[in-house]
Amino acid sequence: MSDAPEDLKDLYAEEMKDLWSANDQMTKVVKKMAGKATDAGLKQMFDKAVDGIGKHTEVLKTLIEAAGEKVKKEHCKGMEGLVAEATKHCLGEDAPEAGPVLDAQMIAQYQRMTHYGIAGFGTAAAYAKALGEKDAASKLSAATKEIYGGDEFATKLADTAVNAKAK
Repeated sequence: MSDAPEDLKDLYAEEMKDLWSANDQMTKVVKKMAGKATDAGLKQMFDKAVDGIGKHTEVLKTLIEAAGEKVKKEHCKGMEGLVAEATKHCLGEDAPEAGPVLDAQMIAQYQRMTHYGIAGFGTAAAYAKALGEKDAASKLSAATKEIYGGDEFATKLADTAVNAKAK
């Protein structure tokens, strides 16, 4: 018997379980990047992001349960790849020395992971809306906006401080 989704409700549940896994994976690498950040604004952004990711994960768990699904995550291979890249380029042997260049690299990797979250939470919100789950759609849309706000802040930080220092 296949575990393939049969309807939009299945897609919705799978999306949220995938996002939970993505969030857990992203949290681990962002915490490590925060420890390497030399720009105070970047470190603060990473710390705030970890808190936000945790909050969004709690929303996912609540919505998975409300959808009548078993509250468990499903391993996200998409985020696994993004985390592997972030680890390689920011924490591994291919990482620049601590300082502005590493800070710029960490912003780039953070934004790649963030864009995955924007796409995933936006998709889950659209599914919830189509399923008539107004409260869930509202919560998921709010999370999408918060993630997008974090991405915009990272761009601003790069444009106004970090990239100039990395030149």
